[in-house]
Amino acid sequence: MQLEELTRLYATRVNAALDQLLTETAGPSELLKQALDYSLLNGGKRLRPLLVYATGQALGVSLAECDRPAMAVELIHAYSLVHDDLPAMDDDDLRRGRPTCHKAFDEATAILVGDALQTLAFEALADEQQPSALAMVKTLAQASGTQGMVAGQMLDLQGEGQQLSLEELERLHSHKTGALIRAAVRLGGLAAGANAVTLTTLDTYAKALGLAFQVQDDLLDVKGDETTLGKKTGSDALLHKATYPGLLGVEGAEQKAQELVKQACASLNNLSGEWSSLVALANWSINRNF
Repeated sequence: MQLEELTRLYATRVNAALDQLLTETAGPSELLKQALDYSLLNGGKRLRPLLVYATGQALGVSLAECDRPAMAVELIHAYSLVHDDLPAMDDDDLRRGRPTCHKAFDEATAILVGDALQTLAFEALADEQQPSALAMVKTLAQASGTQGMVAGQMLDLQGEGQQLSLEELERLHSHKTGALIRAAVRLGGLAAGANAVTLTTLDTYAKALGLAFQVQDDLLDVKGDETTLGKKTGSDALLHKATYPGLLGVEGAEQKAQELVKQACASLNNLSGEWSSLVALANWSINRNF
């Protein structure tokens, strides 16, 4: 199956599951339900669920057994975007070509939407029937909090206006962006009951992929098309953030992304099985224009 067809299959599947979850868990506030729908079911790359499904399937597990971890990691990602866009954070007006949640509704609603999306992620995993459910919860919690994404966001805020070294920039993004990508791959492995050696190898792949994905994000902020991206470009410069193109130049950053993808794909050679989907996703991550 070609990558485009595969990603459409996975995205359609997780979108349907997320839609059903929001319907099943709707509380008494119609406004909150509308804001959740607006923030979660508005398209997007769905990279993290794709990684859960692709990893699980490569290890022989069914799509159905990957649904809940795929939903959970996307719910955390969606919450992070809603909060990241807030005026106190990156202060963005557009997300995926539409007004950000706090612009479409208001700041208080956006904060509550983020809170709700985060708790829904763990509710989804709490209903998981697999023996590895507790390990999945721990994986997602670690990737989301003080050891992962939240720590990376804090480092990002602290780094504004600072001259960071390449090592410091990689530490920042290995937490802010990379932690959830690593979690997505690990969740797919856990869904399949992968052993420790396989999980470690998959983590090597995911570490390199996470950094490559961020390098491409930095490049798109410099040379991307706003209409295609669905958000403003040049925001990193306006916020005086350290970026890979800023440290390495555009050509240097492009080369760095290519090297990282090679590392990611090479790590899969240590595993038996069919890993073409993960190889294709890694290559797509640095060739995308959105």
